[in-house]
Amino acid sequence: MNAPQILDRTHQTDEPISQTPVERVTGSVSQHVLDNLAIEEPLEIQLAYGPPGSRKIRSISVTMRTPGNDFDLAAGFLMTEGVIRDANDIEQIARARDSFRDSFNEGESTPQGGDSIPSGIDALKLGSKQNIVRVDLAGDVEVNLGGLQRNFYTTSSCGICGKASLLALRTVCPQRMPNNFRLDAQLLYRLPERLRASQGVFDRTGGLHAAALFDSTGNLRSLREDVGRHNAVDKLIGSEFLADRTPLRDRLLLLSGRASFELLQKALMGGIPMVAAVGAPSSLAVQVAKEFDITLVGFLRQDHFNIYHGSERIDGLTSESNGVQE
Repeated sequence: MNAPQILDRTHQTDEPISQTPVERVTGSVSQHVLDNLAIEEPLEIQLAYGPPGSRKIRSISVTMRTPGNDFDLAAGFLMTEGVIRDANDIEQIARARDSFRDSFNEGESTPQGGDSIPSGIDALKLGSKQNIVRVDLAGDVEVNLGGLQRNFYTTSSCGICGKASLLALRTVCPQRMPNNFRLDAQLLYRLPERLRASQGVFDRTGGLHAAALFDSTGNLRSLREDVGRHNAVDKLIGSEFLADRTPLRDRLLLLSGRASFELLQKALMGGIPMVAAVGAPSSLAVQVAKEFDITLVGFLRQDHFNIYHGSERIDGLTSESNGVQE
């Protein structure tokens, strides 16, 4: 039994942490410091399959992940989705730049479903990391992507991950609007307790994520709970959408957990100008906040929080300089 050929394994364990300057607020005093962020980047999984002479390449998934062990992720995804049943179904796993594109001759098939092999595939990166993994299957492996596509599009927990191309990251976002939403820092401190006091199902189970909308005076306008943080936000924004109250340009979104890229994307699509999270934001969440001018607060506790973007829109702060630049 021949093991799959794994190319460029040096990319398997990328450093999953980056640093960013933030304003750390304690009481009413803010200080510029460096903060560690968990890296979050998209990974596109491509599949090459079919007998020699009629090989096909399909982009079957884009998922947000912490870089590292990407080949394991790709193989595990294909196995758990039922595309492959044995490790020997895989001939090789490689970064896109390492795959054998030259072996696909002019007479061989391009991807189905309107996809094509991108000529500028090296441009599909985020930062300096290569974020495309290609899995080449053995020529005798029969592949049925119908069930995979239906299941993936139906159950994906975030909008952007269901797009089978990294290009979706650049095309789904709406036009940027001026952000005029302001909030007082002392009021911000009180919001997590107001959220917690309204979590009826959490009180009975202890195991649910919550997402809530507050106005600029700290009034709780709406709250939803779910076992999935993405589902809670979908329910929250969906209820406002059905009530014809979107875009939500005069609301703050408070998250009971961390702030990921997917949740910032959902806030952006809902027109929300400020996101505050009890937990940490990811690196890509911070990038989205900066690019689309969403005020982003993380680690919101009773006496401190971090501002990752938009500190000028949080009132009542006194800045204390320590040499760290924004």
